[in-house]
Amino acid sequence: MSELPRIALAIAAAVVAGVMNAVAGGGTLLTFPALVGVGLSPLLANATSTVALWPGAVGSMWAYRRELVGARAWTTRLAAPSLAGGLLGAWLLLVTPPERFDAIVPWLVLSATILFMLQPLVTRAVLRRGRAVDATRSDPSPADASLRPLPAHVLAYQFLIGIYGGYFGAGVGILMLAALGFMGLRNIHRMNGLKNWGGLCMNAVAAVTFAAKGLVDWPLATAMAVGSVAGGYLGAGLAQRVPQPLVRKAVVAVGLGSAVWLLTSR
Repeated sequence: MSELPRIALAIAAAVVAGVMNAVAGGGTLLTFPALVGVGLSPLLANATSTVALWPGAVGSMWAYRRELVGARAWTTRLAAPSLAGGLLGAWLLLVTPPERFDAIVPWLVLSATILFMLQPLVTRAVLRRGRAVDATRSDPSPADASLRPLPAHVLAYQFLIGIYGGYFGAGVGILMLAALGFMGLRNIHRMNGLKNWGGLCMNAVAAVTFAAKGLVDWPLATAMAVGSVAGGYLGAGLAQRVPQPLVRKAVVAVGLGSAVWLLTSR
């Protein structure tokens, strides 16, 4: 495939991924197989997708900035394990033999798709837990759990999430959302803001590491970065009009189809 069609397909995938991320998440489940489809090895596709989608992550983080007011202590403490975990995960990817990574990629995609399928269940469970906790309180305005100190085991768990995020990353958001719910947070918007912040940190160090090691296809990454930002902007407008269940079904179909394709094409 010549360069122009490759870039056109990559941009199209990134635009749709940006829309998916804005409406329901799961954009990586589209960009990664798209990059493999245009001829990149799974290792290069993973690194290039991480770099390409990072500007969109910055935009998502900015959109949730108001939700993080009053949670500076948590953002500060979550940053260190997210950065350290993301760096370790990126290093583990670099030392993984390409043929071994090729072998486990279909299972990573399948696992990420299953995590995405479970996201609504986790969100509902977190909200139910929050309502149950509030019902036991006499104070009508319960204190936000994000104002409490973060215990060491929470930081350790975030470090493990960061390793996965730096290594592959698809589906990492649901892992963070579940963790934040069990940490005591009940405001889903603040939880999404903290989730985006953690993902931004781990993906930043992973992207820098991949770029420094020459694992990024820059023409594709640059084109996809523009596409993902445009898709995110478009998705912000569509989020209120497009039924999320329909979008989620499309993401799941892409993820499952990609896993099967990756398994059968080896």
